[in-house]
Amino acid sequence: MVFLFLFAVFSKIGLFAIGGGLATIPFFFQLADNHPDWLTREMIGNMLAIAQASPGAIGPNLSAYAGWLYAGIPGGYMAALGLVAPAIIIITIVARTLTAFRESVVVKSLFSGFRPAAAGLLSAAAFAVIALSLWNAAAPVWYAHIRWKEVVLFALLFFLIVKFKKHPIVYVIIAGAAGVIFQL
Repeated sequence: MVFLFLFAVFSKIGLFAIGGGLATIPFFFQLADNHPDWLTREMIGNMLAIAQASPGAIGPNLSAYAGWLYAGIPGGYMAALGLVAPAIIIITIVARTLTAFRESVVVKSLFSGFRPAAAGLLSAAAFAVIALSLWNAAAPVWYAHIRWKEVVLFALLFFLIVKFKKHPIVYVIIAGAAGVIFQL
């Protein structure tokens, strides 16, 4: 029953996360809000860092990790399978029928409508991850809510990325080194 639950929960995420793996993040935050005994927002931030550093797609990596936390290795498999199953089914159906309806106004309008939805999901994910990284809601006093070291590092990395446009691994190494040095 646990595995069926995982498959169903992650199938729902996979069905509605239009825009790829990063678009699943708002759904993961909602999952954490609904099941705080299993996942927390802080855990999702850590999972996201691991998922981005791991080979493979972000969505299945996040799902596998969340499923593993809930039900071990089989739970990880069921969660990842649940996430990708709707996409596989939809892509198979669309690939078989798209050629017949390629010039349809309804199909073109449908895909045009998906673009803003994907942009909204990706924007929500970006703002949620930024807030999670730079804001500490559990701080005991009001002035400690802002994670000042992280804000400075964020601003510095943002400036460096915009100004110098080096390979992303350079910035990951800089951020990791700064995390170790400044104990972030």
